[in-house]
Amino acid sequence: MQRREFLKQGLAVSAGLAFSGVPNLARLVRADEGAKWRTFEVTTRVEVLNPVGGVRAWVPIPLLTNTNYFKRMDDTWTGNYSSVKSVPYDKYTGFVFAEWPAAEKAPVLEVKSKFMTQDRQVDLSQKPNPSVREDGATLDYFRKPSKLIRTDGIVATTAQGITVGYKTDVDKARAIYEWIVDNTFRDPKVMGCGIGDITTMLETGYLGGKCADLNALYVGLARAAGLPARDVYGIRCATSAEFKSLGKADDITKAQHCRAEVYLNGYGWVPVDPADVRRSCWKKINRSC
Repeated sequence: MQRREFLKQGLAVSAGLAFSGVPNLARLVRADEGAKWRTFEVTTRVEVLNPVGGVRAWVPIPLLTNTNYFKRMDDTWTGNYSSVKSVPYDKYTGFVFAEWPAAEKAPVLEVKSKFMTQDRQVDLSQKPNPSVREDGATLDYFRKPSKLIRTDGIVATTAQGITVGYKTDVDKARAIYEWIVDNTFRDPKVMGCGIGDITTMLETGYLGGKCADLNALYVGLARAAGLPARDVYGIRCATSAEFKSLGKADDITKAQHCRAEVYLNGYGWVPVDPADVRRSCWKKINRSC
């Protein structure tokens, strides 16, 4: 796989992530017409050891809104809770919320979620479609900084240096993607998926990390360049057709992943994942995949 193929002819992404919090995509971000729908069932089991007092648990469930690459099915649950219910956090995100009294010494909750996915593809070789639209307030929101994903200071100056001379949002998105692939690396010693403190990464010059670090860096640089961008957190639940390191089936306990999306005029929300490119390169170099 050539690492710079992402924004040259488009990107095909396996929809093997049980996303929670992903809005509908614009029309040109479409499901691959040749792909087949796949059905998954994910089981999350919570066992609380040595509880002190009453216990509460929130278990995330898959995306609440259907897209052209994702279809929600049903969520079911069992356990010894005193009360349980499905609670939407917003239009896209939800949880199963359970409570146990202090008298319960071994709280247990098991949630099963069913959903269907198929591959999605963005063809950037096609001319942008001016009819593709996103709500203006949504785009403004995803241009704003957050606590760890800043858009000022060194983030702004880095983004300016990367995108200088580029006019279109596609060219800017490509330049940022290639800069991250060229300048960052996967650090296997980072705990979990990382924390995504991009200002510290740039100020220290240590550009190693995992998916929540490298893809957050993409999001921050894109926002600083004026492009709406966002992190997408989920679970890998299908085996990758490309690399073992990019897909996970069966036991997905450690299959958490963070992907990025950038909004490109005329194409809509486009999935971006330079962190997985660095992961594949690291695995290949270390002969672990």
